[in-house]
Order: sequence, then structure tokens, then C-alpha cells
Amino acid sequence: MDATLVAQVPASADALFARREDPVAARQAADQYQAQHRAAPRDFVAAWKLARASYYLGTQGPAPERRMWLETGLAAATDAVSLNEVRPEGHFWLAANMGALAESYGLRQGLKYRTRIRQALERVLGIDPAFMEGSADRALGRWYHKVPGLFGGSAAKAEQHLRRSLTYNPQSTVSLFFLAELYADEGRPAEARRLLQQVLETPVHKEYAAEDRAYKAQALERLRGLSSRR
Repeated sequence: MDATLVAQVPASADALFARREDPVAARQAADQYQAQHRAAPRDFVAAWKLARASYYLGTQGPAPERRMWLETGLAAATDAVSLNEVRPEGHFWLAANMGALAESYGLRQGLKYRTRIRQALERVLGIDPAFMEGSADRALGRWYHKVPGLFGGSAAKAEQHLRRSLTYNPQSTVSLFFLAELYADEGRPAEARRLLQQVLETPVHKEYAAEDRAYKAQALERLRGLSSRR
């Protein structure tokens, strides 16, 4: 492997990111990844890890800073793809940051990024379908759910991809939650409630505890809303 692609990220940054539920630790991790990316712009690992940390802060961090972090993540992921296009990390975090921008900042953003998001996720599937427990299928399921049918969205394809993602981890809180939201939007409230309850009962994943707890909180809120409309 080209020496420029070998990880030079300080171990402290990874340790901080592992504690990302602490907002201070999450920000410090991102700052360290960003410093490494600036110091060694050809370090592939620093680029994709900055994109990953930026996505976390762009979705879970302080609201006034979220868009800035998602744009930082998009730029870092673009750099990662240019450094090593045969690895899945850059493509996936490129799609993740664009997807969060699309979902959070209106239809115009969504239409701007929709094709690039799908292409990046399909690239991940072509490289490694099992990457991060079927994350590309999970995100494509979300894509087909949220994109209007006129622009390529499809409830049937959304369900297909989400169910495929669950073959890699049947207890994925994210995949279960996304599938529950699809069912709720498709007028299948009983199935949605069943999946949301499963999200609440699923053990917290050791590596993705921060994300699991966030989706469990969303599942509880959504379950209460569905139950109130019985």
C-alpha cells in the first residue's frame, strides 16, 4: 500500500471518538482528525475518519453547528474517495453527509444530492456489501423511502434494501427504525409498532452505543405517537 494511505491518526482521536456521546469528546476527536487531515492531506484514514466524526456532529452535535460539520464531512469524504476509490469508507461517508444535508435542509438540497447519494451507496455495495453490517443497503432503503417517486423513490425498493440490511445484523436498531418509519408512512401501523418495540428491546451494540441510544429515544417517541392514534 502507498505509504500516504497508511493511518497516521493519533490513537487519542480514536479513543475520543469512542466516547462520542460526550459532546466534548466528540468535538475533540473531530478537531484531531481535522488537524491530521490538514497536516497530511494524503492520509486516507484521516480523511474518512474526519468525514465520519463530522457526520456524527452534523447529526447529533449542537444545532447551530450541524450544517458546518456536514459540509466539512462532505469535503473530507470527497478527499477520501480521491485518495482511495476502491475502499468503501470514503463513498459511504460521502453519501451519509450528503444524505443528512438532504434530509435536514429542504427539498432543494435533497434534489441536489439525490443522484450522487445513490451512486456512492451503490459503489459501496459493489466494493463490500457487508460493510458496517449492511450500511449501504440500509442507507439505500432510506434513500428510496425519502426520495419522491417522481425522482426515483420507491417503497418496494426501500423495503427490499432495508430487509437485506437486516440479514447482516437482524438486531440493527437503525435498520429496524428505518423500516418501522417506512411501514408507518405506508399505512402499516401495527408492523411499525412491532418494529419500534423491537428497537427498544434490542441490546445496545458495543461499537455503536451512541447511535443505538439515539435511535432508541426516537423509537420511543415515534411509538408513543403511533399508539396515541389508535
